[in-house]
Amino acid sequence: MRFIADLHTHSHFSRATSRSLDPEHLALWAQKKGIAVVGTGDFTHPGWVSELADKLIASEEGLYQLKPELQGAVDSQTPPSCPRPARFLLTGEISCIYKKNGRTRKLHHLILMPDMDSVLRFNRRLDKIGNISSDGRPILGLDSKDLLEITLETSENALFIPAHIWTPWFSLFGSKSGFDTIEECFEDLTGHIYALETGLSSDPPMNRCLSALDTYILVSNSDAHSPGKLGREANIFETRLTYGDMIRAMKSGEGFGGTIEFFPEEGKYHLDGHRKCGVRLQPEETVSLDGICPECKRPLTVGVLNRIYELSDRTTPPLSKEFISLIPLSEILSELLGCGPGTKKVTSFYERLVSQLGPELKILIDLPFDTLMAAGGPVLAEGVMRMRRNHVIREGGYDGQFGKIHLFKDSEKEANR
Repeated sequence: MRFIADLHTHSHFSRATSRSLDPEHLALWAQKKGIAVVGTGDFTHPGWVSELADKLIASEEGLYQLKPELQGAVDSQTPPSCPRPARFLLTGEISCIYKKNGRTRKLHHLILMPDMDSVLRFNRRLDKIGNISSDGRPILGLDSKDLLEITLETSENALFIPAHIWTPWFSLFGSKSGFDTIEECFEDLTGHIYALETGLSSDPPMNRCLSALDTYILVSNSDAHSPGKLGREANIFETRLTYGDMIRAMKSGEGFGGTIEFFPEEGKYHLDGHRKCGVRLQPEETVSLDGICPECKRPLTVGVLNRIYELSDRTTPPLSKEFISLIPLSEILSELLGCGPGTKKVTSFYERLVSQLGPELKILIDLPFDTLMAAGGPVLAEGVMRMRRNHVIREGGYDGQFGKIHLFKDSEKEANR
């Protein structure tokens, strides 16, 4: 079967996240988005583990679902056009901050576990190392290699994925605190890394400019800090709906169909710059300035595109998996209506479209022009078609500032209002 999974999320126990990040809202939004499997996130936090144990029951091998009474409450809020109940897969993100080879390293890692017993064993090990109760994404003074070793010792069926590998401040290849090679990070355990998470500011063609990544499966996830952000990036599987089949697909590539991506320019670390100074630069401009901000004379935050240029060894990347670049439906509607994506006007239009047409990802990826036009009008239909053809206007994000992807020129928008 073919289904979509978003495996990197968070709970209300993580800093700077929505209070509504609970199992019920994750399940509700997964159905509205068209996501079959959603990561629990934050499985190292005792409070979240307790909540998951109270609200979930086992379903297919290695997956979980809401208890029937909770699923019934979710179904009552879900449009009949989005009938498929979501499954949960046990996941957590860990921040490792440590010194290696004379430099401070700051990396985030996504870990998948096959069952709750494995999660509890894993957490007992980590609890002896640092504080896993203060944040859903704990910060540990632990070498990434040592964390990988603990993961492998906990369960042979666990999967360890370096998260958003290009983010400047907290990632494997990050310009501020990462490494230049995977081997420098994981040493003799490198062979146990099978998949890498691209992050919002890069896409597969950018990653494939590094031949050193050829043997790795590229995965993408939302890293959602609120339920409505689910599915902004996700993975396409062509396997049975089981934990084991999904893990095998992410290790071998067989049954892994590809990814759903942000346009990378929308990511908040795509380009270089200084947000406080209002300085946004292309890589070649940064080089000409020797990496120094022209306003404050301090080092610039070097973004993902620049870092990839620095490490890449080819300009024509080979692509073996499908990838689909999308703009979230609420952002498309925001542009069409000329108001914020969280406004009542946009929310009402969004809910009407999902109720009429089905899950958001189906609307963005699959539905024909005529169906979109009948439900949402010709401007919406034209906008979605432009997005599918990659005919978009891009303003790159930088230094923590999200970029913007537009579908229409200002003159076109005025003519259609």
